[in-house]
Amino acid sequence: MTLTPKNSVPSPITQTLHEWKALALLGAPILVAQLAQMANGVIDTMMAGHASARDLAAVGIGTGIWGPVLLFFIGTLSSLQPLVSGHRGAEDNGRIMPVTWQGIYIALVSSVIMAAILTHVRPIFVALQLDAQTTDIAQGYLDALAWGIPAVLLLSALRGLTDGLGHTRVIMMFSLLSTVLNFPLNYIFIFGKLGLPAMGGIGCGWATALSNWTAAIALLIYLNCSKTYANFHLIGDWVKPYWIDIKHILQLGLPIGFAMFIEISMFCMIALFLSPLGPNVIAGHQIVLNAISLFFMVPLSLGMALTLRVSFLLGAEEQHKARLLARSAIFLALGISCVNAPILFFGRDLIASLYTDDTDVRAIATQLFSLGALFQIADVTQVTMINVLRGYKDTKLPMLIMLLSFWGVCLPLGYVLTFKDWLHAPMGAAGFWTALIVGLACAATLLSSRVLLFKTRE
Repeated sequence: MTLTPKNSVPSPITQTLHEWKALALLGAPILVAQLAQMANGVIDTMMAGHASARDLAAVGIGTGIWGPVLLFFIGTLSSLQPLVSGHRGAEDNGRIMPVTWQGIYIALVSSVIMAAILTHVRPIFVALQLDAQTTDIAQGYLDALAWGIPAVLLLSALRGLTDGLGHTRVIMMFSLLSTVLNFPLNYIFIFGKLGLPAMGGIGCGWATALSNWTAAIALLIYLNCSKTYANFHLIGDWVKPYWIDIKHILQLGLPIGFAMFIEISMFCMIALFLSPLGPNVIAGHQIVLNAISLFFMVPLSLGMALTLRVSFLLGAEEQHKARLLARSAIFLALGISCVNAPILFFGRDLIASLYTDDTDVRAIATQLFSLGALFQIADVTQVTMINVLRGYKDTKLPMLIMLLSFWGVCLPLGYVLTFKDWLHAPMGAAGFWTALIVGLACAATLLSSRVLLFKTRE
C-alpha cells in the first residue's frame, strides 16, 4: 500500500477546486450587493412610472446621464480593492489604512466634480430637444441626486477596505439596507406623504440620496464600533493626504474607470442611435438590455471576486496559484455562459412577455434576445478576464482593448449594419446587436490572450 507523503503538493485540480471554493465565498455576497444596487434603479423606474409617463421618461433620461459618470468614478475607486487585498496577502497591514484614507480623499474630490456635472446638464436636455416640463423634472431629479453623491463614493472607497480584507458580506448588508429604505422613501417623496408635497420623479432623487446617506453613515458607525475592524480604525488610523499614494491609486484606477465608462456609454449611444427607428424598437432594445444586465450580475460578481483573490495570492507571493486561478477562470466563464445562453434563447418569448403585452414590442425583443444569447460566451469571458487582469494590477492595456472593441469596432459596425446597405440590407436594431457579438468577441479574444500571456515575477 502506497501512502501519500504528508508534505506532498496538492494536484492542480485540487488547488483549482480550493480556489473556486474561495471565489464562491467571496463572490456570493458581492452578487447579492450588486442585485440590491440594481434593484434601486428598478424601484425608481417602476414608482416614477406610477406617477406619470413624463416622470418615468425624465427619470430614465436622468439615469442615462448619471449612470456612466458614476461608473467612471466608482471604477476609479475600485482600484482600492486589489491594493488592500494585496497588502493583506503580503501581511503588510500597516499599509492598509493609509491607502484607504487616500481613497477617501479621492472620493471627496470626485464627489465635488460629479455633483458639479449633474447640476449643469440642462444644455444636454436642450440639445436633445426635450420639452420644458420633462427637462425640469430630469434636472430636478439630478439636482436632488447630487446631494447623495458624496455618500455613494464614500461607500465605494470604504468598499475597498472591506472587500479588500475579504469581508464582502459587509457591503452586501449595507446595500440591502439602502434598497430596503429606497422603496418607502420613494413612496413618501414621489406621492407626497407625511405632510411633504408630491415631487413626482424629482422625489426619486431625494429618496436615493437619503437612502445612500443612511447606508454610508451606518457603515461608518459599524467600522468604528465593530471588533472585527479594531485593527483598522478609521479615526485612530487617520493619515493626511499623501500625493504619491494618491497618484498610484489613480494610475491604477483611472484606466478601470475609463474602461467602465467606455462600455456603459456604448450602450447609451446605441439607444440614441436607435431612436429614429421608433418607440417600439427602443422599447424592445431596453427590455433585452435590462434582462441581460440582470444575467450579467453573475459573471460580474465572479470577476470582482477574481480581482480580490488574484491580488491576494500575488501579495502572498503565490504566483503559481494566481496563474492557475487566472487560467481556470476561463472554464468558469464558459460554464456560466452555457447556463445563461440557453435560458435567454429558449425563454425569450416568456421573458419578453413579462415586460410587455404589446405584440410588436415583444416581437422585436424576442429577435434581440436570440442575438443576446449568442454573445453570452464572449460577454462573460471578457468581464471575467478583465477582472483577472485588474487583480494583476494590469489596467492600461485592457482599457485600450475595450476602447478598440467597443468604440472602434462595435459602434461603427453597428451603425453600418443598422442603417446602411454596404455589407448587408439594413438590419434595424438587430444590426447593433450583431455588432455587439463582434465587438465582445474581439474584447474576449484579446483579453483572454493577455491573461494567458501575462508574465509576473516569480
